[in-house]
Order: sequence, then C-alpha cells, then structure tokens
Amino acid sequence: MPRPRRTRLALCVGALLAALFAPPAFAQQEETPIADPLPDPTPARYGLVLKEFATLPKSESVPPPTDARLKRWNRINYLGEVPDRSRRLYVPDLNGKLLMVDRAGASSEYLDVGTAVGPDFWSHRGLGSGLGFVTFHPDFARNGVFYTAHTEGRAALTSKVPDLPYPAGGQLHSVITEWTASDPSAATFSGTRREVLRLGFHNTYHNIQEIAFNPNARAGDREYGLLYVAVGDGAAGAGGTVPQDLAVPQGKILRIDPKGKDGPGGKYGIPRGNPYVGQPGKLGEIYASGLRNPHRISWDTGGRHQMFAGNIGEHRVDSVYEVRPGDNFGWSNREGPFAYRKAENPTCGVFPLPADDAKNGYTYPVAAFDHTPRPDRPCGDSGNALIGGFVYRGCQIPGLEGKYVYAEGVGGRIFASDVRAMRRGGPLATTYQLPLFDAATGAATTMKQLAGHDRVDLRFGTDRAGELYVLAKANGKMWKVAGVRAVR
Repeated sequence: MPRPRRTRLALCVGALLAALFAPPAFAQQEETPIADPLPDPTPARYGLVLKEFATLPKSESVPPPTDARLKRWNRINYLGEVPDRSRRLYVPDLNGKLLMVDRAGASSEYLDVGTAVGPDFWSHRGLGSGLGFVTFHPDFARNGVFYTAHTEGRAALTSKVPDLPYPAGGQLHSVITEWTASDPSAATFSGTRREVLRLGFHNTYHNIQEIAFNPNARAGDREYGLLYVAVGDGAAGAGGTVPQDLAVPQGKILRIDPKGKDGPGGKYGIPRGNPYVGQPGKLGEIYASGLRNPHRISWDTGGRHQMFAGNIGEHRVDSVYEVRPGDNFGWSNREGPFAYRKAENPTCGVFPLPADDAKNGYTYPVAAFDHTPRPDRPCGDSGNALIGGFVYRGCQIPGLEGKYVYAEGVGGRIFASDVRAMRRGGPLATTYQLPLFDAATGAATTMKQLAGHDRVDLRFGTDRAGELYVLAKANGKMWKVAGVRAVR
C-alpha cells in the first residue's frame, strides 16, 4: 500500500535538509588522526665515515640549570669558518663563549659574550637560550664585522623594549648584536658593539635560532650583506595564531639590512625586495611565515642555490622546507604536510588535509620524518628534533655530492635526501638513514656510542670548502665527515 503523500514529502524534505547540512566527506575524514603519518626512513646503501677532530672545553650556564637537558659537557651548537685567509673555524657555545678552532683541533676563547652582556644574559633555562648563534660578515677580513644572537632575561624584561611587537606576557628577549673587531686577524676580540634588533618572546624557548648571510651572494648583488633571521614562535603557536600573524615577527624568517637605517630606531634597514614591504598591518622585515621552530637555515651553494629551513614540529612531524619570499608554511594550522588541530585533539595527532586546501596557499615540505609519541603522554615531548644541515658541495667526498644531510638531533640519527628529489609541490623526497663508521677503528658505530650518551644533542657545521662536521653537546666532541662507505 503506498505511503500517504504527506509522509513521502516529509521524508524528501528531511533527506534534503540532511544533505544540505551534513559535513562534507573531507571533514568527516579529519575526525580521525592519522596513525602513522609517514614511512620510516629508508636504510641507505652507504654510510658516513666520521673522524674525530676536536674536544672543546667543558662549560656550564650561570646559574646552574635545573633542566637535565641543559646539563651537558658543553652546549656547542654550530661550526663555521671565518671568511678570511686564516682558516680558523668558529664554534659558539650556548653557555656564552665564542671559540676559535684551528685545523689541528686546538681551541681558544675569542669572545665571552655572556660576560660582555652582563647579568641579564640568560642561558640556564630554555633549550635554545644563551649564545644562540654567530655569523661573520662575508667581508669580515676587511671590515671586522660579525653578528651574534643571544638571549636576555631578568631586568632586561622591564628596562629594555623590543623593537617589534610580541605576544603579551613575554618571558625572554632575543638580541642580535653587531661586533666590530679593531683587528680582524687578532686571536681574541677587541673592539666595539651595537645592538641591531631585539625581539620579545612568550616563553623561554623557540626564540631566534639562526642568523645567516646567503653564501651565494657576491659584492654588488642586492642580496649581499642582507641578514636572514630564523625566528621561533616563542611557544605561542600551538594554541594560538602567532605564526600566521604578519604583524609580529615570531614564527617567521626575517630578512634585514644591518647597515640600513629605516628600521626601528634607525638600527637596521628593511630590504625593498621583501614580500610585505609597504603593506598595511604587515611587517616589512618578514621573508616567510608559518613556522614553529626553524632551527636551521642553509643554502645550496651548487645546483639551483635553493634555501632550506629545518623546522621542528609540535608532536608528530618534523619538516624541511624550500624557502622562497612570501612562503607560508602553515603552522599552526598545519604540521608538515598534514592538518593540525589546536583544540579537541587529545591524541595530539595530525589529520588529512581538507579537499579545498589549495585555497590556503600553504607551502608544504620537500622532506620530512615523523615520530611516535609516548603512549603515556601523547602530547608530551617525544624526544625528537629535526636539525637542518647542508647540501654537500665539497670536493673530498664525491659519493655525497648533491645530498642534503640532516638529522634527528636528540638521538643522533643522521639522514640524507637527494636535493634533486626535494621539489616543491611534489611528493616528499625519500629520507635515507645513514649508518656510521668510526674512522679510527673502521667499525660500524652510532652517534650514541661516539657521544657516550643516549641524548646526543647533535649539530652540524661546514667549512668554506663545503666539508661537513658533526658536533655533540653530550661530550663536546666534533667529527669531520671523512668519507662514505658502501653498506654490504
């Protein structure tokens, strides 16, 4: 017997309303986090031969830290070469001192930044606090100029004012200083200094992580002498919008002209080629945005001279990005190539991208790896951190040519991806895990064994010839990558 007309009409109307107001299919998919976002790194068919190069002096922060992660032999975090003919290598220690190392591995103190800054110098709390980074002007041999990034707390929070806006409730300042040596060839620093840029941060970590000049720029280029500043989100991104706010510098890569005058207080300039210059409500200093903790940046000195940033993720995914002006890498709406949810996410997982994601204009990684959260604390620190490295363009190891070498720094796993496969908009490049060999014994080894600790705190460095170095805070040692060896 057919249903009454009214009943059929009610059913049709109900079905129509359900279709109109039901969430689309992609939103339903987002309800479930992705159990295993990315495949495990692929074992490489070759490994790195590491030759011990130097052990740098033991150091401590003042006052002594309470965080066990800061109780290391020292806190060396980079190696570079002074751009003169001295062949000196420089190594900053977060605990405050800038060291010089000769090619025999002997070290000496060049400058005690902590003492020069005074009682506001802050190094005992926050993983990136202290003397965060050092970079030398490419014309240092003539002008004696180099730059440091350090952190300040205590009285600085009330007596000194950041140059650019920052979220309320700041706990730390990050400061870029220009130093001018009276004699660039001297073994120890003597000269003058001036403050270039001061930024405020919501918390004691994720501050200024690196300052760098583009090594591909030459005198006379518009890019020459411009300083890139990799700025963390001050831990204000996970539950807020700071990395997406173009009116503040946190969670961004900045580009400034330290010799210019049109920035705040006339202390630096804003390059006219920056993507947001002259746009209301947007900082002209910003070069790229949407980052959580851009721990390292570097440029390929061969190939297409690409710029790369290694970004430490929140809980599940760490990423390498190719960086171009105006890029937005999506944090904290995205974690790597996945959606991130700020609320109602008890697993702290990542989710599929929505079907209409293209409208957001986000730039996604060219390489990435994931990590498994602790079952008892899914939103706690997973104990993983991507440490960005370099595309190898040296002369001594042909088998490493064109490989971007990077790492999971806490446990000391070293990875490589082929730079030719690191393509914007394409699939992620394969992450290869590199086995390690001790040059002294020829035996297979690991960074945990070489560093003598389960927490390695690995960092990279490079000299002007493009050769690679590996550093460990755990025991203060440095190794040179001396070659590659096939794995049988």
